[in-house]
Amino acid sequence: MNDLKAAYLADLHLRKMSPSTIQACGYRIDAYLRWCDERALDPYRAGREDLLAYLEHRGEQKSASLKKDFSALATFYELLEEQGKSSSAGQVRSIQKKYLRGHRSDAEQRQIISIRQMAEMVANTVKTRDRAILLVLAKTGIRRGELLSLDVSDVDLQGMSMRLKPTAKRSNRTVFLDHETHEALRRWLKIREGMESSEKALFLSSNGDRLSKRSMQALMVGAAKRVGLHTPGAPLEQRFGAHCCRHWFTTHLLRAGMRREYVQWLRGDAIKEAVDIYYHIDPEDVRKSYLAYIPQLGV
Repeated sequence: MNDLKAAYLADLHLRKMSPSTIQACGYRIDAYLRWCDERALDPYRAGREDLLAYLEHRGEQKSASLKKDFSALATFYELLEEQGKSSSAGQVRSIQKKYLRGHRSDAEQRQIISIRQMAEMVANTVKTRDRAILLVLAKTGIRRGELLSLDVSDVDLQGMSMRLKPTAKRSNRTVFLDHETHEALRRWLKIREGMESSEKALFLSSNGDRLSKRSMQALMVGAAKRVGLHTPGAPLEQRFGAHCCRHWFTTHLLRAGMRREYVQWLRGDAIKEAVDIYYHIDPEDVRKSYLAYIPQLGV
């Protein structure tokens, strides 16, 4: 079982998945393999009934979590199929299509807060590190995993930009900083320089390690709760997490009138239309537009 999981994780690494994605997929496959082991089920020979039993076993999870479970299973079995060791990939895809595709996307339900509310949340965040994290997420629209993988060397304060790590989801790796985010990062980096740590990560925990996904989630929830923007256990539209910042970024740039293709470029969205392959965006034009349209919070 360990060799099976190790081969899967090595394949994800080869495909340049982000460290957080690899870790999350590893947890999901590990849970599945333990479930198989408890039932003396050979994962190579898993059939439709076995996979439906696993879906039922995981049925108490939220729809988004179930989708991620079976997304990991799909890539897992696709690898085994490529190696000629299993023929279960088609069964996983069939279950995804029939039982999981109908769930409403979380992206359609997430809370989108106003510019004033974002300003209030940042203003009530006292810690220099936490304020920098909030501003980076809100003003660049990057994903949580992309922020956590940032190193100090990825930040160019003089050029007012950051260079993200390559991931399968992102087409453009350059994001720009406005003056508010630049100042927040400058203050944090000054504190960061005085911390005794061999870690190269941009954002550190109190122990000097790279900030974890769990710690970051607690940071985001705490900031939102202080200003009444997060209710634990409530529907998704009444909760606040890191991905809400990405929606805030996209929504308010579009509302301000920024060109849609520029917003897509900043988000790192993949090219979907064939004609777009021949349309080359000038990053300098995007930078100027970004600085003109990104909301200012007065912090």
